[in-house]
Amino acid sequence: MAAPSIPNLLSLRGSGRGGGRGGRGRRQAGPSASSTGVSPDATIQGTDTDAAVSRLSAVELGYLEDPYARFFVTGPPTRRLPIINRGLYRGTKTAITSIRTDTDGHTGTYMRTKSLDAMVDAFLSHNGPSLKQVISLGAGTDTRPLHMLQKPGAQNLIYHEVDFEPTCRRKLAITQSSPGLHRIFKDLSIHDGGSWSAEPSKGGEYHCHALDLRSISESITELPSHIRSDVPTLLLSECCLCYLTQQDSENVLNFFSSKIHSLAALLYEPMPLHDAFGDMMVSNLKARHIYMPSLQTYKDQQGQLARLRHSGFDSVGYATIENTWDKWVDEKERERVDCLEGLDEVEEWKLLAAHYVVVWGARGATFGPLADRNQSAEIQGQK
Repeated sequence: MAAPSIPNLLSLRGSGRGGGRGGRGRRQAGPSASSTGVSPDATIQGTDTDAAVSRLSAVELGYLEDPYARFFVTGPPTRRLPIINRGLYRGTKTAITSIRTDTDGHTGTYMRTKSLDAMVDAFLSHNGPSLKQVISLGAGTDTRPLHMLQKPGAQNLIYHEVDFEPTCRRKLAITQSSPGLHRIFKDLSIHDGGSWSAEPSKGGEYHCHALDLRSISESITELPSHIRSDVPTLLLSECCLCYLTQQDSENVLNFFSSKIHSLAALLYEPMPLHDAFGDMMVSNLKARHIYMPSLQTYKDQQGQLARLRHSGFDSVGYATIENTWDKWVDEKERERVDCLEGLDEVEEWKLLAAHYVVVWGARGATFGPLADRNQSAEIQGQK
C-alpha cells in the first residue's frame, strides 16, 4: 500500500515563536465525559493501545526484537511509516499525515526503546551486584519487564509497574490467557483493587500496582506494598508525568524522593520548545482531547532539569532523541536501521526528534559513565 504523502514540516521553522497566545502556564482542565463521550482518563489509557500497535510494527519490520509484542495487540499488525517506526510519534492512526490531526504526542518506537533501554541497563550495571528495584509509572502494557526478568541477574531485580486499575486488570488478563507469558510468570497473586504480583521463572519479583498517581501524598502517604526503600531504585516515567498537572507531577517525584534515599529518575517527554511545531503538537493533542497540563511548565531541557533538581536529585542530565541517535547508536546499527525501509525525510525527522527528550537525575545511585559523559556534553552545549 502506498504511503500517505508527508507534509513539509520544515516550513514550520519560519513561522516564528509561539508567544502571544493567552493562557500559557495556566492549569488546563480536560473536557468532561459528557462533552466528548469518553472520560479523559479513558482517553489517556487508550494511548497505550496505540503504543502497542506501533511497537508491533517496529518488531515486524525488524527494528526491534520483541517476542512479546504480539500478545498485546488484537487483530492483524498495522504497518507504520518509516519515520514513525524509527523513532517518532507513538500513537498515530494515519502515519505522518496524522501529525496535523491525530497524534498523541508520544515518541516511539525504535529510538524511544533504544534510548530508555540504554539508560536502564546503565542503572542496573553501575549500582553493584546486589538487589535493585525499578518502578515504572504509567507503564501500560510495556514489555520491558518481560525482557528484563528473563536476563541474567534477574534474581536481583524487583520490578514494579504502576497504572490505572483497568490497565492493570487488562495486563493480568493477557498474562493469564497467553501461555508464552504464563511461562514467564509461573505464580500469580491477585490482590484487592486490581493489583497483582508474580514470581518470574528466573527469579526476582514482579508487582503491578493499580494506583492513581494523582492520589500520591494525599490518600497515598506510604510506599505501596512490596516497594522497598532500602535498595537502589530507578523511577521510570515514559510519557507519564506529562499527563499530570505540575503540582501532581512534583508530588510524585517528591514522594518517592522523600522515601527512597538511593534513587535515580529517568523521564521521557515531549517538549513544546515554544516554536511552531511545538504549538502544532499541543494543538493536535487538544483536538484529540488529550491534555498534558505540565507541558508548558517543562517546555524545554532546562525546565526538565530544574524539575529534577527541585525534587532533590543532585546529578542531572538530558539528551534529545536527535542526540541519542547520533551518540548512543553505533554506526553499524544506524546503517542497519537505515536499510530497513529507507528514510528520505531526514530533516523532518530531525525536527521531530528535537522535540523529545530523555532526562535523568540521580541521588545516592548512578547511571555510570553513559550519563556522566552525556550530561557534561549537553550542559556545556547550553552555555
